[in-house]
Amino acid sequence: MSSLQGYVDHKVLLILQDGRAIVGTLAGFDQRSNVVLSDSKERVFSLEEGVEEVPLGLYLVKGDMIALVGEVDAAIDESVDLSTIRADPIPPIRY
Repeated sequence: MSSLQGYVDHKVLLILQDGRAIVGTLAGFDQRSNVVLSDSKERVFSLEEGVEEVPLGLYLVKGDMIALVGEVDAAIDESVDLSTIRADPIPPIRY
């Protein structure tokens, strides 16, 4: 997964196979696509309460749990009021 090299030290969003959405700064990765995020937060989606951010700090994610990695535009992300967003939680992947 050498394409992750361009994301190091950038803010990224990980969507995990269990449906969790984690945002943080990509600190590093390895040959098995395990990922280390710094200053990470889990975004918990809800139809009633908006998006809650749960601080996680330094976080290691196993590569086989990652469904999607995307770069986040930090300026746009900071300008969005997450409490106004209503959405169903992302369901887990079923095989």
